[in-house]
Amino acid sequence: MIPASIDEQVALLMQGTEYGDEAIRHTMETELRERLLEGRPLRVYCGYDPRTSDLHLGHTITMRKLRQFQDLGHDVTFLIGNYTSLIGDPSDKDTLRPMLTPEQIAENARTYAEQAFRILDRERTRIRYNAEWLSTLTLAQLIHMASHFTIQQFLARENFAKRLERGEPIYLHETFYALMQAYDAVAQQTDVQVGGTDQLFNIIVAGRKLQEAMGQRPQVGIIMSILPGTDGVVKMSKSLGNHIPITAPPEDMYGKVMSIPDFAMITYFKLVTRYTPAQIAAVERGLADGSLHPRDVKMELAREIVSIFHGDEAARKAEEHFISVFRERELPPEMPVYPIQSGTTIVDVLTEAGLARSRSEARRLIEQGGVRLDGRAVERGDEVLDFSGEAVLQVGRRRFVRLVIKHT
Repeated sequence: MIPASIDEQVALLMQGTEYGDEAIRHTMETELRERLLEGRPLRVYCGYDPRTSDLHLGHTITMRKLRQFQDLGHDVTFLIGNYTSLIGDPSDKDTLRPMLTPEQIAENARTYAEQAFRILDRERTRIRYNAEWLSTLTLAQLIHMASHFTIQQFLARENFAKRLERGEPIYLHETFYALMQAYDAVAQQTDVQVGGTDQLFNIIVAGRKLQEAMGQRPQVGIIMSILPGTDGVVKMSKSLGNHIPITAPPEDMYGKVMSIPDFAMITYFKLVTRYTPAQIAAVERGLADGSLHPRDVKMELAREIVSIFHGDEAARKAEEHFISVFRERELPPEMPVYPIQSGTTIVDVLTEAGLARSRSEARRLIEQGGVRLDGRAVERGDEVLDFSGEAVLQVGRRRFVRLVIKHT
């Protein structure tokens, strides 16, 4: 349902945002309302540095926000940072980020946009590459841009401050990234830029300041919260094994969503679903007054997410699979997630995950038939775990761990 009133549109577009400062949020919300009242399509963009071609659910938060702008009739650009990727964004890093080669960037960019079209409307999405304007900048232009900023502004950023405190080098080229991203907004005469909380400085400080210096109206920054992984706490990350790949099969995707803790459900609803603020508020009320069971709400969430990436029919079948495998076996929908290296043995997992106090106890549990892997009895402690997706390890009647392969 497309929101009809300006108030509803503002509520939807501000849903899931996080500024860390109420005054900044109020300013952005006020400016967004003013531009929506102008009654014209806004120029909206989000930049993506194609440093990986393997996207997970956390990468799609800004894409979902772009889709909301599209559905409201605005002009959306999916900007591929093929030039900024040559530097590497230091915004969420407190160590030097390695630079990619042009060949690596081109390879990643080929699949990045294609995966994004699982969310974005292909026909209404403009794809641009920032090398179009950044590669033509002269040294004189770069110096002029830099003259609007101070070294202190950059050193005050948390990631740079940590490195400075540790006595680690901060290379001059790393400060160029914010300038280049700010110029992206200038080159496109942007009304709205969408980004994550790690982009707050680049969007709110650098982008708006440079636009004003260039005689443009400063953009509205829509700063999105970070999606926690399946543990519900730590930022979703492939390296931590708490991620949900957007190319995961429907059954795996459904199962991974069902593994998130109850307290993280509303965050997922706000950041990665098609639900409106009113629909999410209804879910929150139902959970609070007990009229909705957390398990049923989580199944609704899993169904919605699978439907986004695989369609309604695949979501229905994934739910049927989950019910038959987990409910009929009386497995809990929530269980600890334990990342393992491919090639780990059953005994290793039992001891390292705290399911057995020693290797000898682990072997004894196996010999007694008390250990099961995806429902089958484990017969050998030296059995090597090598599977795709995930597996459920059960010890006794009540202890369960969801095993996921950790990619190094």
